[in-house]
Amino acid sequence: MTEASAPSGSTTQAVAETRARAVTPLWLAITIAVAFGVVYAYDVWEAVGNLVGLNLYAGELGVALTGYGVTLLVIGIAVPFLVFGAAFGLARHRGPLAQVVLFLAGYALVQVLSADLSALFELGGLDFS
Repeated sequence: MTEASAPSGSTTQAVAETRARAVTPLWLAITIAVAFGVVYAYDVWEAVGNLVGLNLYAGELGVALTGYGVTLLVIGIAVPFLVFGAAFGLARHRGPLAQVVLFLAGYALVQVLSADLSALFELGGLDFS
């Protein structure tokens, strides 16, 4: 390796300083995560309410939910946790704007998946026959 192809000390130092500036302070990262965590928690609360409410409603009608229906309802509970965890992991070492964008994109994904699960539950699933 020649001196021309070796990275210079100032370039490496500039990259390190840029990365140091892009990292969000801990208090701000926690604030962003908690604020979006409340929004994600509301979706979990809705999903738990759907599971409990539909089981009670089915019990009043004298029928039981199928395994498919219960599976969809449990997936509806798990999706916000999984997406929040993924967004948190991806946003961990990024700037505050990137963190907000990742959490917001994750929340949009949760809403889309919740709507899809709701549509599947109402339609009785997919029938490819």
